[in-house]
Amino acid sequence: MDLSNLRPAEGSKHSDNFRRGRGHGSGNGKTAGKGHKGQKARSGAPRIGFEGGQMPLYRRLPKRGFKNRNEKKIIAVNISQLEIFENDTVVDIKTLEENGIVKLGKFRPADGVKILGNGDLTKKLTVKANAFSASAKEKIEALGGTAEVM
Repeated sequence: MDLSNLRPAEGSKHSDNFRRGRGHGSGNGKTAGKGHKGQKARSGAPRIGFEGGQMPLYRRLPKRGFKNRNEKKIIAVNISQLEIFENDTVVDIKTLEENGIVKLGKFRPADGVKILGNGDLTKKLTVKANAFSASAKEKIEALGGTAEVM
């Protein structure tokens, strides 16, 4: 037994397309799994979070701050992190991700990568990124490399 062959117990999983309320012979007829009477048995039962007219929890709690919907998620990469590459390598966002320097994320991709000038660089590289700080561009070009804005 290992993780690759774990399965739910036989009969423990139900299909999502189970047809409720199709007669007592179906095993889920009459009340169709809603029990007898009461507000939750009726059609038009209250939405999730409804507390019977009492002020709901999500409205009682104070709201603070502001979420900017136009915010850009820029990943910062220091120039010292580029030291792992060999001389005359073309460094772009894809190679940064392959080497584990940048994690773009599965659900929300990053809006860009900015190279910052923190640390030292000793190799000549061609770096392609969305933005560069002035000191980073200066350090890359001082060694004969190029800093290309994508």
